[in-house]
Amino acid sequence: MTTEQDDTALGRARVTDTPELTAYYEELGALDAGALWTVANDIEPWYPQPRSVPVLWRYAELRPLVHKALGLVRADDAGRRVVMLVNPGRRDVSAAAGLLYTGLQIMGPGEAMTAHRHQAAALRFVHEGTGAWTIVDGQKLKVGPRDFAITPGGTWHEHGNESADAPVIWQDGLDIPLVNALDAGFYEVHPELHQKPGKVVNSSLLTYAAHLLPYGSQKWSRPYSPLLAFPWEPTYEALLGLAKAEEGSPYDGVIAEYTNPLTGGPVMPTMGAHMQLLRPGQATRAHRHTGSVVYTAAKGRGFSVIAGRRFEWTDGDIFCVPSWAWHEHHNPDPSADACLFSFNDFPVMRSLGFHREEAYPDHGGHQPVTA
Repeated sequence: MTTEQDDTALGRARVTDTPELTAYYEELGALDAGALWTVANDIEPWYPQPRSVPVLWRYAELRPLVHKALGLVRADDAGRRVVMLVNPGRRDVSAAAGLLYTGLQIMGPGEAMTAHRHQAAALRFVHEGTGAWTIVDGQKLKVGPRDFAITPGGTWHEHGNESADAPVIWQDGLDIPLVNALDAGFYEVHPELHQKPGKVVNSSLLTYAAHLLPYGSQKWSRPYSPLLAFPWEPTYEALLGLAKAEEGSPYDGVIAEYTNPLTGGPVMPTMGAHMQLLRPGQATRAHRHTGSVVYTAAKGRGFSVIAGRRFEWTDGDIFCVPSWAWHEHHNPDPSADACLFSFNDFPVMRSLGFHREEAYPDHGGHQPVTA
């Protein structure tokens, strides 16, 4: 049998309602019970049936509204001044795709938020502004445009903007919908409202980002990366070097994962992140996989075909690929590369044994564009 099976095949529920069955279902319902065969075809599909749909959020359209929030709400009154990006199919859980949340947070000049922690893991990708900082469990990190940083679940963290004249906008990514689906959410405000940062700024970067592991680092026992920030410049340089050394993936171009330097695994247990480079004129082949992905155009322009729909993107644009959706990426510029940042729920899929991937079998590996 193929993945395109229908419910008339053997092994699928094909029970026709009768007055006797309807009465029987009412008897079961009165006892908070039910008949599996009435829902089996919905809850056990032949292949993934995500409620999320492909969406592209244009940064140029959202940016004025993100700035508008500065004059409408105080950051501490709102908790966090964030414009969330909501998938039309996942409004019920405020998710961008699957069980992943994302939004654009803005911090005004000289603004600082109070410290808090929560069960959900979080990551940040800076869109604009040079004054952004965050303190994670006492470590102060300074980040700039295209930098990537993490605030793992359960860590105390607070954010701010030390610039005197310009706001900062960064993209948040969290696993809030997943945590809530598992009824595991917790949230606390720091008892002193603010942390006392260590004397050395970007200490995790100074300790772990030089391709050398400090002696004794094996004592780190937390389930996330001890390296909390990943600057853009060395990331892009590494991609350029990788492009010289290897052909890359036929489906993702030159792609690299942000990793825990001690394990080589993902930066956090529930979310992973990548940066990929599309060479000038490159068109990748289509594939699909379990697990949802939220992409951000970090450099250049291009388009992606997702489930047969073409989405054109440029710097700052955000788009999503739902689980098991065919997708491919194109950089039509013959003279400049393009880069995509992305985060995903692959660590969850792999930890649970749910990961599956396959290549598009027809038309030379490219989908027909239907919209």
